[in-house]
Amino acid sequence: MKKIAGLFTILFFCGIVYAQQPEGAYKLTSYNGNEVKDMEVVKIFQDGYFAVGSKNLEGNKFHSARGGEFKINNGKYVEIQDFNTENPEFIGKEINYDITQSGSKITIKDPINTWVWERISNEKDDLTRNWVITGRQRDGQLNRNTPGDRRTIKILSGGRFQWVAFNSATTEFSGTGGGTYTAENGKYTENIEFFSRDDSRVGASLEFDFEVKDREWHHSGKSSTGNDIYEIWSPYEEAYKK
Repeated sequence: MKKIAGLFTILFFCGIVYAQQPEGAYKLTSYNGNEVKDMEVVKIFQDGYFAVGSKNLEGNKFHSARGGEFKINNGKYVEIQDFNTENPEFIGKEINYDITQSGSKITIKDPINTWVWERISNEKDDLTRNWVITGRQRDGQLNRNTPGDRRTIKILSGGRFQWVAFNSATTEFSGTGGGTYTAENGKYTENIEFFSRDDSRVGASLEFDFEVKDREWHHSGKSSTGNDIYEIWSPYEEAYKK
């Protein structure tokens, strides 16, 4: 009887492990058994969405990006990618992996490759969410839009952010950037660690005013080019999936 009870305990625990949806920021530490040394690869999970940004450490040169929706079912990790700079042929396809979680580490495997990700942080703040831009002010006029295949997202979790502009229907990729951020007392600060359009922007810090009103993120300040900006970002699952 004790053995049966113990078996149920193990199965129940495994069910919890496999049912957990990862959230936060993770760093790739091992690929196919080899330590990752010459690159920094960060993967952010939030609200059933993920984004990966990678750069070469030498020169901070942008390497690649991919992302989209994910889910975990019965020990399988499933991705449906919206963008992929290295393999655009994967966009829109359901890709299945094996997944195991142990402490702060996640191991994801397919028949050929094995990736080990270690959590950087899963801390949350007022802006922890996957967002999509739905409003922008130009010449003093605020224009609202409904996101379609062409969209710009910004995913924030675990003190990391990544924005991506892409078209999932045509596989066109317009750009991405990311790094660390803080959001406190109405001030949002980005510290850029990679930028696909201009590697020289790495190391810059940008400060903005922010406010969350009616579940929307109002974002204002100066862009990386010094222009005034006022943007409205809406929760992805609400604005886009509707």
